[in-house]
Amino acid sequence: MAEALAIDSVSLAVLNRAFLQNFPRDAARKLETMQPEDAADILAEQPIKILRTVWNRLAPGVADSILIRLPEKVAVELLMTLDASPCATLLGRLGSKQQTQFLEQLPASAAKEIRELLEYPDATVGRLMDTRVIAFNEKITVREALLQLRNQNLEELHHLYLLSDDMRLQSQVFIQRLALANDDQTLASLATPIRAFVSVLEPSEEAIEKLNKFNLDNLPVIDANDMLAGVIHGKDLIDAFKAELASDMGTMVGVSKDERALSSAWFAVKKRLPWLQINLLTAFLAAAVVGIFEDTIARYTALAILLPIAAGQSGNTGAQALAVTMRGLTLREITVRHWLRVTLKEAGAALINGISIAITCGLGVYLWSQSFGLALIIALAMVSSMTIAAVSGALVPIVLKRMGQDPALSASIILTTVTDIAGFMSFLGIATLLSSMLEAA
Repeated sequence: MAEALAIDSVSLAVLNRAFLQNFPRDAARKLETMQPEDAADILAEQPIKILRTVWNRLAPGVADSILIRLPEKVAVELLMTLDASPCATLLGRLGSKQQTQFLEQLPASAAKEIRELLEYPDATVGRLMDTRVIAFNEKITVREALLQLRNQNLEELHHLYLLSDDMRLQSQVFIQRLALANDDQTLASLATPIRAFVSVLEPSEEAIEKLNKFNLDNLPVIDANDMLAGVIHGKDLIDAFKAELASDMGTMVGVSKDERALSSAWFAVKKRLPWLQINLLTAFLAAAVVGIFEDTIARYTALAILLPIAAGQSGNTGAQALAVTMRGLTLREITVRHWLRVTLKEAGAALINGISIAITCGLGVYLWSQSFGLALIIALAMVSSMTIAAVSGALVPIVLKRMGQDPALSASIILTTVTDIAGFMSFLGIATLLSSMLEAA
């Protein structure tokens, strides 16, 4: 009996090897329906050449579960035979502890290359994606898919991603359809097209744009080899962008992204003082403009009283245009090529707003001063300064973006200088031209 069992065991091992070697695609589908422990036991007995052939056809999730159950020596040998990019994608789906354990077993040069691939640049999709993805071959049946899902020990799932035989992302199936389908139906027959996807190295703003454009909750992420690398969850991405926008609002006024409400006073000084010094220099430029019209102000003292109104309105208008444009650039609603459209829109809005404000302001000044000339001057200054400020608010961040600079770092300081100069120049310049309509103090 023992000899018979031994013979049967040997025969089974031979049959398994022949099946894995000659029908790797079918073998992968069969392994995906097995318990990960049983699949790992079978694969651990195979030569590395056969193991790799089958491995390249295993779906994400299944491959991860089997890898951590293989003997360490076999798992490391397998990883060494994989190309760096697929290897990094595979390890990226593991926990940090397991990832570190495998990397420590690899040769230093290979480990270094994989670590570099795992470290996605800041502000890219790879930084924000969830690598825990569930994907199945599109040709398997509903019964086989449900069996695989039970082996995955999932707590929550909304849809499955489907892969072609060459492991490329094909389509998706919603769990509701899977639950209501017949056992013998293939997943392909239940599939719906994937409306959008992103690459791991695309800017995170691109993911926001596609989520909004297609009204999606999740977005699949592919790697450099067009393999499924992860998924972007809309809520997580929006939360990340809220934090980034809040950070950008701080940098716009010279506050470091590293500074927190409870940071030390000395830390705050080091981060803020350089920007305050720069702001002081730009303030001197605005003051120099006022100095040009010193004689006009000396003769008509009422101008000095109204000067802050002109500067304040242009500053507020510019800040509004800047905020809208910055948000558009950050959320990818606009790009640099939209500069003319954005500028014309802001100029049109500012012109209409300027006329409305000019009427209100002109009436107020006339009732206060009983001077038609002063009322006309402030009214004309409102229209011109607000229009210039709005155009500047739109152009400054776009120009900085075009130059490869971060608009969040310096746009506000540049705009403040422009709007101050625009407000002072418009008001005092028009007052000088129409000085004959003013009464000397």
